[in-house]
Amino acid sequence: MPAARRPRRSARRDASPRAGLCAAEAAEGSAVLLLAPRQALSFSGKCAARCLLGAARVLGFALAPHQPPLRLFAPASHCALSIEALPPAARPDPHQLRAAARRAMREHRVRRQARVKVMARFSPECTLVLLEHLDTPVTRFLLSHPPLSQLFEPQKKEESSFTPEDAVLASVGIVKCSPERGLLVSESMVLALEELIQACCAEDEGVPVVLVCGPKNTGKSTFNRYLINLLLNRLPSVEYMECDIGQTEFTPPGCVSLSNVTEPILGPPFTHQQTPRKMVYYGQTSCEQDTERYLDVVKYVFSSYKKEVPLVINTMGWVKGEGLLLLIDIIRLLSPSHIVQMDVYDWKAMAPLTPEYVHLTPGLYTKGKQQSKCKQMYMSAVESWKQSEGEGDASAPEYKLLYVHPEFPRAGVAGEARVHGGILRDMSILGYLGQLQYPDIGAVLPLHSLVPYQVPFNAVAVRVIHTDVAPTNIMYAMNASWVGLCRIPDEIRCQSEGPVLLTQTPVCDCLGFGIVRGVDMEKKLYHILTPVPPENLRQVNCLLLGNISIPNCVLMGQQGVEGEIPYVTSDYNYSILGSGKLRKKKHFKRREYMFECDYT
Repeated sequence: MPAARRPRRSARRDASPRAGLCAAEAAEGSAVLLLAPRQALSFSGKCAARCLLGAARVLGFALAPHQPPLRLFAPASHCALSIEALPPAARPDPHQLRAAARRAMREHRVRRQARVKVMARFSPECTLVLLEHLDTPVTRFLLSHPPLSQLFEPQKKEESSFTPEDAVLASVGIVKCSPERGLLVSESMVLALEELIQACCAEDEGVPVVLVCGPKNTGKSTFNRYLINLLLNRLPSVEYMECDIGQTEFTPPGCVSLSNVTEPILGPPFTHQQTPRKMVYYGQTSCEQDTERYLDVVKYVFSSYKKEVPLVINTMGWVKGEGLLLLIDIIRLLSPSHIVQMDVYDWKAMAPLTPEYVHLTPGLYTKGKQQSKCKQMYMSAVESWKQSEGEGDASAPEYKLLYVHPEFPRAGVAGEARVHGGILRDMSILGYLGQLQYPDIGAVLPLHSLVPYQVPFNAVAVRVIHTDVAPTNIMYAMNASWVGLCRIPDEIRCQSEGPVLLTQTPVCDCLGFGIVRGVDMEKKLYHILTPVPPENLRQVNCLLLGNISIPNCVLMGQQGVEGEIPYVTSDYNYSILGSGKLRKKKHFKRREYMFECDYT
């Protein structure tokens, strides 16, 4: 096991006397930034960044002058981002570069006063970056909810340390912060990334399949983003398979999905919600109660991978007890070429997943080399792929195991994440619902002001995934619920006006999500609010209701409603089965992260 040395930080200081940060106001809401080689600006907030001259990188992705502006999101709930200047590949001509710098700033209408300030500090090795204020329909929608209104407003600096450059950056929407607030890249992470990049670009032994695993709060998601961004510097696309149903990257929670990634990931999940190539709505944030169906879902989604481009697989942080056995089953099922195991130095959470260990250790449904019988319960879920391995015998896996030891504060400590997982899941749902906002309208439209689709009862089948509900109570369960809009192969046949109820949960394609805003019992209609385009909605014939709820702030913050808020009441009998109070979550406040939030 390689020993990890001192971490490399994503932000380094240049020792030259001209290395002080130079930022000038280019125009209203924009700033021009001059960085010396290897100098970096670490910040919280949001902005759009365009490289005018030289080269820079953010979270592994390289910025060059020919590229369109990139959207950068560093909310207070996540670590800071760093824009780092890269040294020039060749010795530049000083006169030509000075002329190119002036020309680039004029083309982007940088004020003369700013141009003069920048050119007074300019040197041929410098990088020139244009920062612009960023406002998107999704962020406007999130910030319209009072608990999240200061999501992009980190703690301000003391007045005594507030410089003119800080004022310029603040006008763009970002706040300079310490490099320690950004990504800390350990030596073991650097070594693993270098080997994976080499394998993915060379393809000497086929297209790599990289499975990333480890306990909670060890930086798996950040590692995946960094790896994907590095690969996108060299490849047109990367496939990403999400197996962590509790903390999903591109979809709302509760999904297993396969996405084709062509753009860099430069923000948390709520900033880049998108439609995957294949998605199944599992309906819960943990699979402990139904691991059989979880494996069925993983196998179904993985079957869509065509092995044309590298695949990065994210896994759950459940690595103890049956969780570790389930992970061993997943490794046997997906046959990765590389496994990245993230854990702290003491290895208390999980044993090293060497090929020998996986070969000999029985999984939850598969047996190891020396086990005489496969676990019998829930056999049907994995029967097909077990038989392909020779009546359940686990063949010796062939993969390269790479160890990564995270070295950021509180790494691997349960319950010590920056933000509670439930808050992050709600933010992903809000990010998805933000797609309902119109891009050309500056104001935020409340969800209850938007016109929903009308769906006849007999046009779609209905299934509650996570619990048994009496048929007479199905409509109560559906009303004001978050549902997966799915497509099952069977034709929906109903002799009456419906509703159509499924007796088993299907493993089927999910095309998106919606909110059941109301149920019209007289006209036999569901009223569904969704950003899924009409051409895809025509394929939907099944509504799956899981254990994922609408964020409380959506129900509590219905603007313009007078009197009692729909679906929310204080006069209720809480002893009734299925009823419950809205819980307050105060998980934003940390020692290093003082973002106040009363998240109701």
